[in-house]
Amino acid sequence: MEVNPPKQEHLLALKVMRLTKPTLFTNIPVTCEEKDLPGDLFNQLMRDDPSTVNGAEVLMLGEMLTLPQNFGNIFLGETFSSYISVHNDSNQVVKDILVKADLQTSSQRLNLSASNAAVAELKPDCCIDDVIHHEVKEIGTHILVCAVSYTTQAGEKMYFRKFFKFQVLKPLDVKTKFYNAETDEVFLEAQIQNITTSPMFMEKVSLEPSIMYNVTELNSVSQAGECVSTFRSRAYLQPMDTRQYLYCLKPKKEFAEKAGIIKGVTVIGKLDIVWKTNLGERGRLQTSQLQRMAPGYGDVRLSLEAIPDTVNLEEPFHITCKITNCSERTMDLVLEMCNTNSIHWCGISGRQLGKLHPSSSLCLALTLLSSVQGLQSVSGLRLTDTFLKRTYEYDDIAQVCVVSSAIKVES
Repeated sequence: MEVNPPKQEHLLALKVMRLTKPTLFTNIPVTCEEKDLPGDLFNQLMRDDPSTVNGAEVLMLGEMLTLPQNFGNIFLGETFSSYISVHNDSNQVVKDILVKADLQTSSQRLNLSASNAAVAELKPDCCIDDVIHHEVKEIGTHILVCAVSYTTQAGEKMYFRKFFKFQVLKPLDVKTKFYNAETDEVFLEAQIQNITTSPMFMEKVSLEPSIMYNVTELNSVSQAGECVSTFRSRAYLQPMDTRQYLYCLKPKKEFAEKAGIIKGVTVIGKLDIVWKTNLGERGRLQTSQLQRMAPGYGDVRLSLEAIPDTVNLEEPFHITCKITNCSERTMDLVLEMCNTNSIHWCGISGRQLGKLHPSSSLCLALTLLSSVQGLQSVSGLRLTDTFLKRTYEYDDIAQVCVVSSAIKVES
């Protein structure tokens, strides 16, 4: 009969504790009248409670800080801190102590030890302390692996390790939407929702654009010469609340001139979100690069550079159009203007615009006349490429408000 040898006790003890902020504890008073069965028992217990205020035990005045009673939640973007202590529980000197701490995630293994050098010796009742920090950048299961190796007085090499598993949760739900303007500008709406169980102080939400764009934040208004946040003093985001942030991106001049129009899938940039929780714990998230599919304009793009909002009935008004060749070939364009029931074009129809090279543009100043009051649609432009005998039609280009000339329109 084979007998397994008894498990050898190690000379060193390993303790691992998470370093975190205390929590807020609110005292809930429980009292009764003296004629009730408990009598003065509840009142006496409240007077002896250290969390109550002397002389105002029945009132919920203030809050106390209590040490964490469990591991707690760790959210993506926060910093995980842990205290590691190795204590010599024996009565002999231990030599060549090496403490190593690794963090195992689903995709990688990280060494968090502050020092990888071995300690020459550790006397009885002495300890080796280390504090590790790591900014959590992955969601899911994390395993903290703490390994200790040492040599006894007899020269025997010993080794043991412990595992500490914890989950990293998602703190925010971020959704983005893109809106394309008539120009090359792009508007980005970012919806940020707090999916934790505690409020957050939103310290910063900014968009870091790619090298192709300049960004303008549209989350503040000007009051008395100062920029005031549209959220005003409501900087806290309560649990399950959602807040919208808006940004305007415009292509840089060198990219717009080089490419004419930004086509296909382009990288817009990434969101940088910084927050603080109850007692100032800081968290930070950066989204991956946001991508936007540029709208297709076909071979020729027609856009309006200038148009009045309001015009007088039967009086000429002027608009400025911009024509851009979005194809990869040279075009020879002819402009035709077709009148509608309400809008009439003034000028020569069928005139030659000349050759337009790829990614090139030209501006046209055109004159119109409206014979009907109300909100009228500008339609009836036709562009024909004489090389391919292909015609491009443009209707509902814009709308103008036509009023009687007897009505004075205030600007």
